[in-house]
Amino acid sequence: MSFKFLFQTDHTIIRFLKKYNGPLARTAIFIVFFWFGALKIIGQSPANPLVADLLTKTLPFITFNTFIILFGIFEMIIGALFLIPNAERVAILFLVVHMITTILPLILLRSVTWNGFLIPTLEGQYIIKNIAIIALAAGVAAHLHPMKQ
Repeated sequence: MSFKFLFQTDHTIIRFLKKYNGPLARTAIFIVFFWFGALKIIGQSPANPLVADLLTKTLPFITFNTFIILFGIFEMIIGALFLIPNAERVAILFLVVHMITTILPLILLRSVTWNGFLIPTLEGQYIIKNIAIIALAAGVAAHLHPMKQ
């Protein structure tokens, strides 16, 4: 039996993925950030209580209602920037800022994000999954052309 069909299928799939992995990654990041940002703006995000707790510890001088709307808009902007050609560097810079802030509850709100050593709560898992988003963004960045002087 020949494995020619298997090898041809393998090559076809890999060619397809090489061609479309960038657009797929950008679209995935857009969907997650735009959707989750919109949920924050309309007051329907399951992350709102966690954001409120973190806000109390880090920026108590800003009201939650003001912050959550600004944060939601910020997330939506990150998502949209990933879809705009040549805006990737700004998107990634904003993403880095966002990731730093979203990791803070793992440190500052341990009772909310951890059940025990290396045992995250659902909220902790929600934050830890950002590793996948970071990897997607790194894949997008890896395909950028270096800046010229």
